Amino acid sequence: MECVIGLEVHVELATASKIFCGCTTAFGGNPNTHVCPVCTGMPGTLPVMNRSVVEFAVSAGLALNCDITGFNKFDRKNYFYPDLPKAYQVSQLYLPICKNGHMTIMTESGQKNIGIHEIHMEEDAGKLIHDSDHGCTLVDYNRCGVPLIEIVSEPDFRSADEVIAYLEKLRETLLYLGVSDCKLQEGSMRADINLSVRPNEHAPLGTRTEMKNMNSFKAIHRAILSETKRQVKLIESGGRVTQETRRWDDEKGESAGMRSKENAQDYRYFPEPDLLPIEIDGEWLARIKAAMPELAQTKRDRFINEMGIPEYDASVLTSAKKLSNLFEETCEKCGHPKEVSNIIIGEIMRLLNDTGTSVDDIDIDSAKLASLITIIQDGAINRNAGKSVLKELFLHNIEPQEYVKEHGLAMIQDDSLIESIIDKVLESNQKSVDDYKNGTEKAFGFLVGQTMKELRGKGNPQTVNSILKEKLKNS
Repeated sequence: MECVIGLEVHVELATASKIFCGCTTAFGGNPNTHVCPVCTGMPGTLPVMNRSVVEFAVSAGLALNCDITGFNKFDRKNYFYPDLPKAYQVSQLYLPICKNGHMTIMTESGQKNIGIHEIHMEEDAGKLIHDSDHGCTLVDYNRCGVPLIEIVSEPDFRSADEVIAYLEKLRETLLYLGVSDCKLQEGSMRADINLSVRPNEHAPLGTRTEMKNMNSFKAIHRAILSETKRQVKLIESGGRVTQETRRWDDEKGESAGMRSKENAQDYRYFPEPDLLPIEIDGEWLARIKAAMPELAQTKRDRFINEMGIPEYDASVLTSAKKLSNLFEETCEKCGHPKEVSNIIIGEIMRLLNDTGTSVDDIDIDSAKLASLITIIQDGAINRNAGKSVLKELFLHNIEPQEYVKEHGLAMIQDDSLIESIIDKVLESNQKSVDDYKNGTEKAFGFLVGQTMKELRGKGNPQTVNSILKEKLKNS
């Protein structure tokens, strides 16, 4: 049996205000406080289109290799649900803003193109809060009218792994564009999974089911495996798959039928009478293109080809927009790209892991990080001291130079003092001196260690090695 999957990904756009009114799109807030007569559908109100929503949608379409619809318009999708106060949703069916795109993902078999059927703009609905203690359901309309784009793929996926690869790259692309924060835990990126099975790749598509509003990559992966197994088992036992919407229970690891799956005609779509069509001319499109930021793959290639960063390191540095921004800003201030890369991938990633901090929440002052790296590169402190300073910078945003001075971490630069300490060490460790002269190389490491101990770790290792070798040679 072959599994066939198509995705509808809903992405909340990072505009300051809603799609058709001036209410804030900020997440949270007391229930029903981010609302007005327009977004709650009061009689007599009229929507006004948010220009930024159009530009964000076009940017996403261009990044996903779509054709931009120069003349597009809105339609009403009619259905009743408690969190939809107007009893219709303003969406795009007939002339969506973007069509016929694609995204390339990496699979076990190599690169694969996933078709993008369309991207359309629409408004979000509210949120139902089920109160089991009082046996009732409450409605919060704060989310009503928050702008969405819905990215509809072709049914090109054949496994859960392909779906996750697509979602991860899609999220990366949208974050780099800055059109959404893509916070799955807040519902600003969620996916509907349309899934069917068929005997082989040449057979007609089977009857599909839909699992809606999934906002965890791990849950999506589990749900796809479970639903595939359920449909195969049902068909092999002589049953038939019903076209329906199913709810995924991640705790139980299973789905349950909710309602029959509607088709487009069931929503009685018709042109939205209160909004004018949108015309995107060549000049406007050119301005949007010119304002688009560099995307992750282009940035990766530049890090490798222009800055000499290894391919793996470049992929880590561009895995999150905040991480790549920190890398570039720090490099601009200190001019040591490989050293900056090593510190971010090594120590900073370790500190993020140790503190349970998300990469998306990283908050390090690039100027202070550049200052610390310069201090290390100039030999003012050794690398062990550098790690301790970096930890304080990460946790408490200290000023590196002041911290080094206050805590006496600066390396000893006085060669005569280092020389006197080495004389003392050699005098106290004659056996190790003799062992070194007789060809025991590790004796040299012991003598270096003893010297550094006497210098309390603040001796310059290169200076210590140089003076020690010279004294052993002449002794």
